[in-house]
Amino acid sequence: MELSSRIYLVGFMGSGKSHSGKALASAIEYAFSDLDDLIVQATDCSIPDLFASRGESFFRDLEKGILHQTARLDRHVIACGGGTPCFFDNMQWINSQGTSIYLKASAELLVTRLSPEQNQRPVLREAETSGLETFVRKKLEDRRRFYEQAHWIFDQDEEVDSLAGFVQKRLKA
Repeated sequence: MELSSRIYLVGFMGSGKSHSGKALASAIEYAFSDLDDLIVQATDCSIPDLFASRGESFFRDLEKGILHQTARLDRHVIACGGGTPCFFDNMQWINSQGTSIYLKASAELLVTRLSPEQNQRPVLREAETSGLETFVRKKLEDRRRFYEQAHWIFDQDEEVDSLAGFVQKRLKA
């Protein structure tokens, strides 16, 4: 199998899209971009500030536009926001533009990773009333149908390889 010019990483916040994406990009000699970082660069405004000042609807429209700009990138790993695939036709568009990989993680693993940064992520503010684990389980269930449309699924609770190892094995198959 040949590697696509663009690899899109999708999955819930805390699934390691940025961390694993950087390692994957380095291993396959691709550049790395985080969609949230591209949004911050384009607006000169943090994601929490965008949510607070303009609302989620504005953010999702902006996110879609910047996602579409990634079609110009070559030899790139792109980490998408946790909600990116769940709005508009974003997941279908992602699949048409490159190879998509769902970084699947259990709710337990996600809660462990997200607990220290709960106050820094706008979407997690909803979790203050219901509890982080309940929130993660519900959102994960709501989003699963979008995430599972990815070309490949990297299950972090079952895989022994790194994402880079997983991709390299897939390419050899």
